[in-house]
Amino acid sequence: MNPYVLCFALFLVGVYGVLAKRDLIKIILALGILGYAANLFLVLVGYRADAHYPILEPGVQLGPMVDPLPQALVLTSIVIELGTTALMVALAIRLFQKYGTFDISNIRRLRG
Repeated sequence: MNPYVLCFALFLVGVYGVLAKRDLIKIILALGILGYAANLFLVLVGYRADAHYPILEPGVQLGPMVDPLPQALVLTSIVIELGTTALMVALAIRLFQKYGTFDISNIRRLRG
């Protein structure tokens, strides 16, 4: 099966989790899955069959190389995603302390 199709399926699982779930923890996990799908897509875009890593070594002939830019973007994305996930979990914990539930439909009804 085409890996791009699997990447898109993973993306759809994340979108379903964000739109259909009412639990904050499940929504945070779905956002993580969305991030993994985006990272996987970037890695797939940068992949070239029969290519070598882009590090020059003495005595090694140059051939087709893998594009290092998507890999650098994925590393940056992983770090940013870690920070945003930590922020979302902290907000979810504060909401739980205030309202006593992770259900967003109950949190919307409880104002103040």
